[in-house]
Amino acid sequence: MDRNVEFKRLYWHSRRGMLELDVLLIPFLEQVYPDLPQADKARYQKLIDCEDTQIYQWFMQRERPEDPDLQVIVDMILDRVQPD
Repeated sequence: MDRNVEFKRLYWHSRRGMLELDVLLIPFLEQVYPDLPQADKARYQKLIDCEDTQIYQWFMQRERPEDPDLQVIVDMILDRVQPD
């Protein structure tokens, strides 16, 4: 698939309709995703296939994903926005 088409598809699916998710996912997609290794890109794609309410719980750190791959990408996204 053409990279530009794939990126546009990911951008569309990253827009969740929940502002709390959009402010985390869209900047990550635009600024970090293009340079990720393929394994992390696959993790991101797996993440955006999840339900909004579940993703929200993970980002608010109320729950942790059972899938270790999802935990890796959630941590990567949160590490970008949380100060040390």
